[in-house]
Amino acid sequence: MAKGNDKILTAEQEQQLRQPIEDYVGKIQEKIDDLRADGTNRVVALQNNIDTLKRDRSIQKEEKENRIKEYNEQLAKAKTVEANNKDEISKLINDAIAYLKAHFDSDYYQLLKESCEQEKIQAKEAYNKKIAELEKEHKDTLAKISDHQEIKDEKYVHKNRMFDAKMELDKELQQIKDRRHAAFVWQYHLIDLLRLSKFTFMESRMQKWENYKYSFNKRTFLLNNGLYIAIILIFIGLCIATPIIKGVPLLTFNNVLNILQQASPRMFLALGVAGLILLTGTDLSIGRMVGMGMTTATIIMHQGINTGAVFGHVFDFTGMPIGVRMIFALVMCVLLCTFFTAIAGFFTARFKMHPFISTMANMLVIFGLVTYATKGVSFGAIDPSIPKMIIPRIGGFPTIILWAVVAIAIVWFIWNKTTFGKNLYAVGGNPEAAAVSGISVFWVTMGAFILAGILYGFGSWLECARMIGSGSAAYGQGWEMDAIAACVVGGVSFTGGIGKISGVVVGVLIFTVLIYSLTILGIDTNLQFVFEGIIIITAVTLDCLKYVQKK
Repeated sequence: MAKGNDKILTAEQEQQLRQPIEDYVGKIQEKIDDLRADGTNRVVALQNNIDTLKRDRSIQKEEKENRIKEYNEQLAKAKTVEANNKDEISKLINDAIAYLKAHFDSDYYQLLKESCEQEKIQAKEAYNKKIAELEKEHKDTLAKISDHQEIKDEKYVHKNRMFDAKMELDKELQQIKDRRHAAFVWQYHLIDLLRLSKFTFMESRMQKWENYKYSFNKRTFLLNNGLYIAIILIFIGLCIATPIIKGVPLLTFNNVLNILQQASPRMFLALGVAGLILLTGTDLSIGRMVGMGMTTATIIMHQGINTGAVFGHVFDFTGMPIGVRMIFALVMCVLLCTFFTAIAGFFTARFKMHPFISTMANMLVIFGLVTYATKGVSFGAIDPSIPKMIIPRIGGFPTIILWAVVAIAIVWFIWNKTTFGKNLYAVGGNPEAAAVSGISVFWVTMGAFILAGILYGFGSWLECARMIGSGSAAYGQGWEMDAIAACVVGGVSFTGGIGKISGVVVGVLIFTVLIYSLTILGIDTNLQFVFEGIIIITAVTLDCLKYVQKK
């Protein structure tokens, strides 16, 4: 065996262990390939030919139809062959998989793992021996010299030698790690060929876990998750402190429901601005959008005639059926919010104006208009039957949470399963490259702003129902900071093109939980802002570090 250790395998010995598996599975694979040649492989090739032909505009229609007809006839024959060989192929695959399960781990992989462990031990022992030799050599050299510059040069040389030794150790350990990983992957490579890239649920999970372990890096892990770990530790501390200080537990079922209920309207706002941050933008007008939406919804769904006036006119919607008033309020909230976000989006997309400026202008215009129109008064409560229809409690469960869940699912689908979502990431990552590839940067930007407006409208309408009205121009002040902060904490990067819906959800929940916990503890509101600020600056710092590391 290599290096005088009978547990360490040489490359030749490893190949000897693999050979029986390669031979057995290889022979089966040859039989399967022969059976697939005129069946599955032929089906795939013909289908590709048909798809290519359909996209080819250089061929005349009649010729194209004739060739497609011919391909379809061949395809039908190939599918018949495929169906006839299906059972035999399945038996061969099962035979190969059963052999792998019986022999791969015991006859090969475990022996290789033991070899790798011994190689690690040997590499570390060699490193420690090398370090001891360097230290001895360094001391002997220092004892022979007295000149200050020579001593300084020797220390510098010694430091470099120590660094080289450490790098050599890291290189050896990585090679050992690569060897073990390659052995693991080889099994799934064989299964991949047998099943044509079809894996069972457990096989997929095993591969993901192995790839995670193989690519795990402590520095990267802390950059990606350090803030979450710190916040979880803070929350655990709050859960311990609350019963001691206030005499009531923090983590109760009712408190969890209250947190989710408070987070639900804010989820709409965060989902909206997340798309803008994905485009390296932001939105400073969210809070004023909420105030405008709340005021609009309260006026329409008000209990009785409105006591306040809009531009001197007192509105009365009590003549409309309750259901119509609810829908009308929602439509008006969405239309108003979308109108203003579309304006900001137009100036951003058309004139390359930074969203900070366009949305700040929106913020000032909206607040000024709503305050002037309403004289800054609050419009009181909405009809008490409306919240029971929009967000009823079912067995104590607040259904406003379901609205948020639906919004999360829809936006996730838009981001991940539509062309617009893919274009959103592309424009956010590199707008110039996206434009060259044929993506309309203008319409993607406009689409992100319009989607944000729709979500803001829904969020303000739900907040109106949750708070039973009380709409005013001042309502929602500061909410833009909460929404933006939630996105940043959730990993939506201001560098553009980076972010996940799951991160936005986590960010909203983190801030809602933190504020709720601090409120229960009786922490002053001003100090709560301090906590929020620390979290935001930490999140952005980590995001910047990740960006610098990639550069």
